[in-house]
Amino acid sequence: MKRRLLLCLMALALAAGSAAAQDKTFQLKMGSWVPPQHPLNPSLQAWADDIKKATGGSVGGTLFPSEQLGKAFDHYDMARDGIADFAYVNPGYQPGRFPVMAGASLPFLFANAKGGSAAIDAWYRSYAEKEMKDVHFCLAFVHDPGTYHSRKKILNPEDVRGLKIRPSTSTIGQMNTLLGATNVQASAPESRDMLERGVADAIAFPWGSIGLFGIDKVVKYHLDTPLYVTPFVWVMNKAKYEAMSPAQKKVIDEHCSGAWAEKLASPWADFEFAGHAKIAAQAGHEIDKLSPEQLASWRRAVAPAEQQWANDVKKAGYDPKVVLDGLKQSLTKYKAAL
Repeated sequence: MKRRLLLCLMALALAAGSAAAQDKTFQLKMGSWVPPQHPLNPSLQAWADDIKKATGGSVGGTLFPSEQLGKAFDHYDMARDGIADFAYVNPGYQPGRFPVMAGASLPFLFANAKGGSAAIDAWYRSYAEKEMKDVHFCLAFVHDPGTYHSRKKILNPEDVRGLKIRPSTSTIGQMNTLLGATNVQASAPESRDMLERGVADAIAFPWGSIGLFGIDKVVKYHLDTPLYVTPFVWVMNKAKYEAMSPAQKKVIDEHCSGAWAEKLASPWADFEFAGHAKIAAQAGHEIDKLSPEQLASWRRAVAPAEQQWANDVKKAGYDPKVVLDGLKQSLTKYKAAL
């Protein structure tokens, strides 16, 4: 009896090993447009390394930072077309294309990035299959709240009028227009040059990345309020996912989760949060904190941006109240509501 049991166990082990041996080997190309020293890149590589371990080495990943595979604006289409197997995407770089996700960058919603990343991932999954149908959606996350950093002082909503501002997303672009500014489109890597040449007067950006991209050298004033976050997604080429074995797909699915969304975002969140103190310690910078009355004024001034977003969402066939209420409930659940 014992011998028969032992033989059965050996047969099962051989079958499992044979199945693993039959799995194709994949070395995934992962596109990232931020520079190598950005804290997101080590997180993405650690994510890929964990997949390699879980698949017994049959699925690995190589990260290509600094737009090596293509421009920041193109990363969604790069994943769709197979130029990248995985791509780091800012949906806001393509205004109007992803109206549901644009709601996550409405002003004064997110208090932090860690819980905020778990919240946006849980909320967006039910919409991703339709809104991002060209790719295999993996996960969503956000950076720590950003604000305006400028060459000219911005303290009240009226100060925005007449300025040229590089927005972080299409939603922030709508807010800028609402406040009387002109939007200047540029990816994060291009932004310092735009500001240095006077093509832009201000930028919506998180705190730590101001130093990372050298923008602290060309701006002086900083509005001290959690104005917005930028939502990001990590997406996969559909054909590459479908080419994998069931066991490999299972590992990918386990790494495309809310827990991993928060894990990816956490080092970056800490980096951006620490950026506030770094800017404050530099000579020549002015950080302006808002009074309760000024904050209320900002909230009133940007409120119509929600209606503009709602109109876009309606055109795409969604109920904007249901969409936004769902996001707010998720933020509350994960302790990330402002």
